[in-house]
This record gives sequence, structure tokens and C-alpha cells, in this order.
Amino acid sequence: MKSKLFILSALVCSVLFSCKENNKTVKEEKKEVKIERKKPNNITYHFEKTKSWLEKTANDSTQFQIVSAINRIDAKNLKKLDSIVVPNDTKDDIAHYLPFPLQVPYLKDISKIIYFSYPTQTFGAYEYGELIYTGPTNMGREKDKTPTGLFFTNWKAEKTTSTFNDEWDLKWNFNIENKLGVGWHQYELPGYPASHSCLRLQESDAKKLYTWADEWILQDDENVKVKGTPVIVFGAYPFGQPKPWYQLVSSPNSLEISKSDIEKETQPHMNTILKEQKNREMLKGKK
Repeated sequence: MKSKLFILSALVCSVLFSCKENNKTVKEEKKEVKIERKKPNNITYHFEKTKSWLEKTANDSTQFQIVSAINRIDAKNLKKLDSIVVPNDTKDDIAHYLPFPLQVPYLKDISKIIYFSYPTQTFGAYEYGELIYTGPTNMGREKDKTPTGLFFTNWKAEKTTSTFNDEWDLKWNFNIENKLGVGWHQYELPGYPASHSCLRLQESDAKKLYTWADEWILQDDENVKVKGTPVIVFGAYPFGQPKPWYQLVSSPNSLEISKSDIEKETQPHMNTILKEQKNREMLKGKK
């Protein structure tokens, strides 16, 4: 009998130990986010007449997506421009043509975070320090600037109506500032900050972030139990000056956002971000 009890006890310990090891492995694997990217041989740019470029690349959706992102514009408005900024060497990965760094070791403990850069009109979404999504944005115009600082994603809606004009339908809307009604959503990108303080995105990008980011969890109608995904909006746009991405033609690295830039913007908020992340993880653990 004792022998059987010993064997049973050993088996239970073995299973518990195995589960702990498996949980540890899952957690470690989750933090090892790695994306293989094809880097262009030459990241330089030139101006080109829009009409002639469109004639050459009419059936190349990849090039069209990359060039639209470089010019911070959507397809409809790109066709209206006389000239556009075009890369001299095009690969499939849009991340190499936009300014956010591909890896940021400082963010290794943050499961999810999104940055919106006002001066470069781009966004970058990270998982444990690895750039997951990036793309163009058109933020608040000069008289309706997008507020900067740390926010958290709140509620979301596949389609909602603008608080400024009830004729404006906003698709894939994700609120980050409930009182002011600020959030990201799909809407027209004319190629410069033009919104009433929201963060406009191309539809494909808005849909990705809509699915990827976490909503808040409410305690009741007036209190938040768990906040959503952290969002940092930073920098200032040079209103009244030429579009910043025009500089890429003479200085390809002029808009680059460095790892230290990300650390500088994140460091004042790190404790808050990790605290809210822990709250979410603890709630998940109780379910």
C-alpha cells in the first residue's frame, strides 16, 4: 500500500512539475517574437511624376501600398498629386520604409504597446519589443491637434458616427480618450494632418489594430477595472513647412525614430504600463 501511495505521489509531482515547466515554456516562447524581414539593398528615394509612376506600376499592389505609406496618403488622394516620393529599391516589407525601429530591447517586458509619431505621421505596434505592425497615419490638424502622452485603449466599434459630424462614418474605431472622443479609425488620408484630433488610418491598418489591441474591462458604468493596450502619442508636426517625408530624397534617414527615442518616450510611463499589464494578467489568471 505504501508503495502504491509513493508511486501515486511521484506521478502527481511529476505532472505538476511538467505543467509548471510547460507554462514556463509557453511564457518564454510568447516573449520570443521574431519576424523575418527582407531588407532592400538600397534604401534611398527620388521624386517621380505620379502619372508616369502609376502607368508603370498599375498592377503592382505591393509597390502601391509602400509608396502610399511613404507619402502618408491613401490611394484616392495619391492619384491627385503631381509628384510623389518613391523608393529606388522596393522589397515586400513596408517596415523598412517607415521610421520605427524593428526591435526595441527596452520594451521586452511589455506584451503590447502602440506608438503614434506626430512629426513622421506613422504608427508602430510592438509585442515584447518586436515591431508587429506599422503604417501611415494622418493626425490632428493644426487647430485640432491630437493630444500627446500616454493613453490606453478603451471601447471599440466596427462602425460608429463622428462626434463632429453625424454624416461621417468611422470604421474600425478604437477609442483612446473617452472624454475627448479621440481614437484611431479608418478615414481619408490626404497626406497631411487633417483630422479633428483623431488618428486616421488606412482601412487595412485600422482593422489590424482593432483586432490586435485589447479593450478596457469595466467594473461598472463609471469605473474601469482593467485598462486596455497602452498607446503613446508623441512629438510635434511642423505645420506650415514642407511635408517631412520630402526630406527622404536628400536624407534617407532623416525621419528615423531610434531605439533611444522610443525609450525616452516610454520611460516616464513604464511603471504605469507594467502595473496595468499586471492587472490584466491577474484577471486572466482568475478566469
